Amino acid sequence: MVKNATFTRRSVLSATLWAGLVPLRAQAQMAPNLVLQDGPMTLPPLKAKRGEIFQLRVKNERREPTALHWRGLRLRNDMDGGAPLTQKPIAPGDMFDIAFTPPDAGTFLCHANWRENAARQIADGVIFPVIVEDDTDPAVELDLICLLQEKMEHATSSPRMTINGADGALAHDLRPGARVRLRLISGSTQRMMSVALEGATSKVAAIDGQPCGLFEPERQTLPLAPGQRYDLFVDLPRMAKQEVSLHLRSLGSDTTMGRLLAVMRTSGEPVAERATFEGLAPNPLLPEKIALQNATRRDLVLTRDASAGWQINGASAESFAPEPLFSVKRGTPVALGFINKTGQPQLIHLHGHVLRHIHLFDDGWDPYWRDTVIVPDGRTIRVAFVADNPGRWPLTGGMDSRDGPTGWFEVT
Repeated sequence: MVKNATFTRRSVLSATLWAGLVPLRAQAQMAPNLVLQDGPMTLPPLKAKRGEIFQLRVKNERREPTALHWRGLRLRNDMDGGAPLTQKPIAPGDMFDIAFTPPDAGTFLCHANWRENAARQIADGVIFPVIVEDDTDPAVELDLICLLQEKMEHATSSPRMTINGADGALAHDLRPGARVRLRLISGSTQRMMSVALEGATSKVAAIDGQPCGLFEPERQTLPLAPGQRYDLFVDLPRMAKQEVSLHLRSLGSDTTMGRLLAVMRTSGEPVAERATFEGLAPNPLLPEKIALQNATRRDLVLTRDASAGWQINGASAESFAPEPLFSVKRGTPVALGFINKTGQPQLIHLHGHVLRHIHLFDDGWDPYWRDTVIVPDGRTIRVAFVADNPGRWPLTGGMDSRDGPTGWFEVT
């Protein structure tokens, strides 16, 4: 069953409607419309199903070009949205048909990605969660998306945090013992933030859309880098009149914030007791091990010069260079070293693939996958991935590629 919908500024959704996850599943012969307009807008989440075709027809009614990048989704190259490398930007008045079959279930993000104006368009609201469902998803009483994004009235104003496009906190009344899936998503283009849960114990089950070994956040607090996502599972207290709340603890350099983001209150009779949550099933499409001994290795030195701008290994990295940083055959393991000499932390995002952070001396890696890595100033961070998705793939700084060095690699 196809549900057609047009999303414009006039269809701004409340926080309550956001929690409902507006469904947009597509068949090959039809597609829903997504209309991008000038000025502030709030777009609802999109739903897809793992292994099923997803289609979307996008019309650009803005006065400037745009492109949509499907962050974390390992889709085919010409749908990635890494314009102008993977496809042309969508010109004003033009339409673009998006079609792909998501291989992975999880929490993902779509946002404006045309480097000339990505940050401004994201600030306008050209950003929305993408939820890819699977038949094995665990049952919950509430599946709650929390897209956190700062808004600024003007260049010199202090940012204010919105959740799902609204200023107020999300509020839900649930039965005692209800199980909640919290999908935390950073829609910030530049700022780190931290969020904390109070009143219950949460467990992280996925990072950047990919299942991970279940763990409890330290002090129930998580750092969120631009574009990063966490899936948390929370069992509410089994007594009525209890409260579990989510708070913004810091945004960028501001560590004094105590903004309430969401609150869940218990009332009525408890839900039936269920088994302890054991986590999400591992993604069978990702390798259990990466053969580092067979890896193609590259060190990428990141620098910034007052006159030359961003550079990678001494070459300009202000836009996509004519030649790739490296080219490998499909299925090749790759190990990259990011050496940051820019004078500021760098957020490096890998398109079309997911990576593992390698420990010093190749003696292991973090027990989870991610699509973005933070490289502190003056440090070297090493990552590994299997280049299993053919095409020309961007490797960019953050959510707005102008804010960091930009390059690309090729998988043939």
